[in-house]
Amino acid sequence: MRDRGRSEAQVANRLEVTSLSLCAWIRKYGPEANQHQAKADVQAEIRRLQKELKRVTEERDILKKTATYFAKQSE
Repeated sequence: MRDRGRSEAQVANRLEVTSLSLCAWIRKYGPEANQHQAKADVQAEIRRLQKELKRVTEERDILKKTATYFAKQSE
């Protein structure tokens, strides 16, 4: 639509849909929609990695405490 220089109203009329429906489709499936989905995917990955980092850090701290405990026991 944009590549050929046609307005949303012209395209909607040709497809026999309302302009509002066409605008909704463009928002949902247009090129900007992919960018929004990519951002959402990145944010989800960041949240997942933060949870994993927290878990691994807690495990490391437990192992450090355990090693310290056993080192004192062997003295």
